[in-house]
Amino acid sequence: MALKKTLTLAKIYENQGLLEDAAQIYREILADDPDNIEAILSLRRLEKPLDFGGANKEMTDFFAKMESAAEFAEFERYLAFN
Repeated sequence: MALKKTLTLAKIYENQGLLEDAAQIYREILADDPDNIEAILSLRRLEKPLDFGGANKEMTDFFAKMESAAEFAEFERYLAFN
């Protein structure tokens, strides 16, 4: 049985850090449905790397992976004093 490639599967791949796999699914969705705005925007987001300029690399990485309220609070403290 073939696995149906869906937006949900692509998002799961993104959350797992499998960005190229997710991008490929978005491309496949767009091949069948070129006007799928969610796939268009998601693929655009994956293909354009984030640019934080001269930001502290450690805090940039931390920001990209934040999940808990405590992590958000820590990041807010960092921003307040830097």
